[in-house]
Order: sequence, then structure tokens, then C-alpha cells
Amino acid sequence: MHMADALLSPAVGATFWAGSLGAVTCCARKLKESMDESMIPLMGVLGAFIFASQMINFTIPGTGSSGHLGGGMILAIILGPYAAFIVMASVLTVQAFFFADGGLLALGCNIWNLGIYPCFIAYSLMYRPIVRQGNSPMRITAASVISAVIGLQLGAFSVVVQTLLSGRSELPFGAFLLMMQPVHLVIGLVEGFATAGVINFVRAARPEILENVLSAQPLSSGVSTRKVAVGLLVVAAITGGALSWFASANPDGLEWSVEKVFGRPELPAQEQGIAPALKSLQEKTAVLPDYGFKEPDKADKNSVGSSWPAPDPEASVSGIVGSAMVLAAVLLIGLAIRLLRRKPS
Repeated sequence: MHMADALLSPAVGATFWAGSLGAVTCCARKLKESMDESMIPLMGVLGAFIFASQMINFTIPGTGSSGHLGGGMILAIILGPYAAFIVMASVLTVQAFFFADGGLLALGCNIWNLGIYPCFIAYSLMYRPIVRQGNSPMRITAASVISAVIGLQLGAFSVVVQTLLSGRSELPFGAFLLMMQPVHLVIGLVEGFATAGVINFVRAARPEILENVLSAQPLSSGVSTRKVAVGLLVVAAITGGALSWFASANPDGLEWSVEKVFGRPELPAQEQGIAPALKSLQEKTAVLPDYGFKEPDKADKNSVGSSWPAPDPEASVSGIVGSAMVLAAVLLIGLAIRLLRRKPS
């Protein structure tokens, strides 16, 4: 559900840039006050895991569309909402600048849609109240599915509202809404069960992590996150390095919805103003655009006649490099916050 710049007006894009930057600043201040420093490595590993997971689009049967995990609920449940939002913003920023996944003008909207709703609304209002009554695997599964569906439905609705506020007459509100919500309901159900699988793995390996996040308490000195971190890092490497070959070639839920309403999966690019300038900047910063090598006139890897699945070195390199970049970025952010905490007032 990564929005392209063509869906937004500069005013709406700038507004959500400001909102997302404000939220990041607020989260950083909260972490400076109360961050559990032992969780910094896990933050980085989870960021790498979410980056790799978002590369795997799964087919939605009977629609010709696909979806991918957002990951906001996984992050919020394991890290708490403030650290989760910082990690999600890091993932989306790396994707936008270095892989041209989502527009730069739209980056604020993408951070808002994939971060605010799962981390602060679905987690706080849905997941926590359910799991506080008991954290059995069945209750975790139910809470994960409900909260993932709610978070993604809010994100999909937000996309529709943002295009409405941007004056995109090519996407009438009612028609676009009727396409976006059902397809993202299915995606949310898949994400919910995937979230439950990850959370139940963490519960089995280190239940103290989940319990301390729920109670907003730091981990005791005798509790190590190494087992969880190593497991997720291995899965991230396998996912980005090999499972990315199996990603569906179908358009994602947003592109599919745009195509159903407009007739094409993308709106015409804006030719004047800030959007072309940001696109030019993105072309310079994207070292692996669309998760592939920079080659002039490169054929579309999803074109008709290509086999599926097939070994794809471009996807493998992108998955490994991107996961490493997110890991490094989050660790640097965590270390910076730790230094600020220890700096005398």
C-alpha cells in the first residue's frame, strides 16, 4: 500500500510529511525518556525482517491482485508503539530513497498510513485490551487478526481520503472506496494470521518480551533477546534472499483498485511543481530501483513469458542489501537516542 506521488497534491503530501515528522519527533522524545536499551538490537533486526517481508506479495485468489504485509502490528506488539513507529518510518524511508518503492512526496502519507494506525490505534485500542485478559496462543491469534484488519482498513480508508483531499477527480471517492476496502480486508486477514505466527514464536522463545511491553517495563537483566533476534534475522535473510523469488507479479491492492476505477494502475505523473523535482532526486538516490539493478531500457521482470518462480539475483541482492540498510539505520537511531539519554542535562 505504498502510495505514488501521482496520487497526491503537494499540499496534502507536505501536510502528512509534517504530521509524520512530528510523530517521529514525539516518539524519539518518548524513547529518550523510557527506552529499554537492551531492545535496540531487536529493533534493528525487526526492521530488517519487515523490509524483507514487504517484498513478498501474495496473490489474492479470484481478483488478479496481490498484497503484502505491512508489519506495523508485529513491530508494535514486540517493541511497543513508539519504537515500532520509528522502525516503520525507517523501513519506508529506505524503501523510498534507495529502492524507489513509494514516492518521496508520498513518503509522509505512507509513514502515516502504515505506522500511525497499527502502532497507535489498532494496537492500543484492539490488541492490548484483548491480550491483557490472557495471552494464550488462541487469544494472541484473535487479537492479532482483529487488530491487523482494523489497522489496514484504517490505512486503506486514509489513502482514499488523501486522494480526495488532493483533488484527484480520476478516483471518485465512492468508487475508489468500494475497491480499496474489500481487497485490503483480505490482505488484513492474511497479515493478522502472519502476525499471530510471529508473536506466538516470540511468546514461545521469550514470553518476557511481550509481557514487559504490555506493562511498559524494561526487561530484567537476566533476559536475553538473542534467541528471538537470531531467529528473525535468519528468516529475514531467507525471505529477502530467496523467498522474494516467489512474490506475486499481480498489482498490489492499491494499484489494482486504481486500475479498476481509472483503467490503469497508475495516474499520470505530474509534470510541474515539486513532484517532478522529487522524482528526479529519487532517480539519483535509488541504487536498486524497483528492487532491481540500474540498467537502461531493462525489460520488466514481470513481463509476459517470464517464468515464476525463478531465481532472481536482483531480488536477492535487493532483499539482502535493503535489510542490511534498515538494520544499520535503526541501530544508529537507537544508539543516538541512547547517547542522548546518557548526556547530562
